[in-house]
Amino acid sequence: MLDLVLAIAHHLLVFGLAGILAAELGLVSVRMGAIEVRRLAAIDVGYGALATLIVAVGVLRVLFAAKGWAYYAANLFFWAKMGGFAAIGLLSIGPTLRFVRWRRAWTREQALPPTAEIGAVQRLLWLEAALFAGVIACAAAMARGYGAG
Repeated sequence: MLDLVLAIAHHLLVFGLAGILAAELGLVSVRMGAIEVRRLAAIDVGYGALATLIVAVGVLRVLFAAKGWAYYAANLFFWAKMGGFAAIGLLSIGPTLRFVRWRRAWTREQALPPTAEIGAVQRLLWLEAALFAGVIACAAAMARGYGAG
């Protein structure tokens, strides 16, 4: 039963993270105003929280669920998935810092983000989305036994 509960929690968190990433992609635009700037900063807090919970539940799955550490440790797709998730985490630092900066600039000066920064954030978010798709592909392959050493 623990295996099922952890799997369900993990999947719901991953789908939630995908939704937040999609929302960020939809909000970051050269046409965004103060409302979108504030929403981005608030939504991004959820992005970080969900990513943290995904890692925590993932660790619990590795340690206590049906397949066990030996299965994951020997699986190439597991390590590719971990690398992809880590890369997404690193890439997300830039947008997070910009969202905070944009919110502060709006609060102080009613200044909207520079167009060049918006474009840079969009590119990072799309790269995160592409890597996210790779993480999902690795998870599906791993769950079916591919990559086992």
